[in-house]
Amino acid sequence: MQTNTTPTQPKKLLDQVRDKIRFKHYRLSTENTYLSWIKQFILFHGKRHPVDMGAAEVEAVLTYLATQRQVSSSTQNQALSLLKLPPKLLTPL
Repeated sequence: MQTNTTPTQPKKLLDQVRDKIRFKHYRLSTENTYLSWIKQFILFHGKRHPVDMGAAEVEAVLTYLATQRQVSSSTQNQALSLLKLPPKLLTPL
């Protein structure tokens, strides 16, 4: 009898973040906010993976939020703090 030896696909970034947020028992609204900011960041940079981006890309998003979308400084601060989270959230359980 043969077993299924098909390698499993690694989870996508947002699924990994969602799993880690749920493991930490964050509120659903917090999960949605985190995922929304991460999605916006990825889409803003042409669907590049956050691992391939750094401070310059974060600064570009914050500049866009301030100049084009004219969001408040508190919204910019929220975006900045949330964009720093994925590496922390993706550490092994």
